[in-house]
Amino acid sequence: MERAITGFHPDGHGQWVAELACGHDQHVRHRPPFPVRAWVEAEETRAARIGTTLACPLCERAELPDDLRLVRTGPAWTEATAPTGLLRTHRLGPGTWGRLRVLSGNLRLVLRTEPEYHVDLGPGSETALPPEVPHQVTPLGPVRFAIDVLAVDRRSAPSSTPVDDDVRRHRPWTGASDEGGETACWSGHVCVACGAVLDGGPHRPGCRGAAGG
Repeated sequence: MERAITGFHPDGHGQWVAELACGHDQHVRHRPPFPVRAWVEAEETRAARIGTTLACPLCERAELPDDLRLVRTGPAWTEATAPTGLLRTHRLGPGTWGRLRVLSGNLRLVLRTEPEYHVDLGPGSETALPPEVPHQVTPLGPVRFAIDVLAVDRRSAPSSTPVDDDVRRHRPWTGASDEGGETACWSGHVCVACGAVLDGGPHRPGCRGAAGG
């Protein structure tokens, strides 16, 4: 999964680390004859790399970055109460992660990558949903599940362990697709007061948010 570079910082040994839009960190060392990255040695040429992309193996393994802020904890849904938008292919926006938690029953998660990745999650299971990756959940019978929404937040000092960008480990899926899905996940349209998904339906009874309070 290609992620944009948003900045750089040195690690404790003076080696340069690229900060990615997904929240992960990745070493970008200049070590001839391989890898050759003379550009990382000067501030001007580093700055020119802002906005370019690097492949992120941690996103491909769906590993949550350290520098995340909890935006909201979603309500517990069942196979009967889950909003239709959640059961269709959708995606989280840039810099936004999801944490899918199965409270009881079984749920199927499909990531619309190439090739597609399918996993069945049982009671007590949880998995991360990377930014901008189209996905869909399908109840497998009676189920209760929730999704926490987290945002990349680098206001604190970088705490994640950077990964060398030339390291490629085994991963469960590769190649995010840009086809299908909505440009923003349903999670951006959840009423904070009552947990209702604002896709044209009503707020829950007694919700102060329905009156703008």
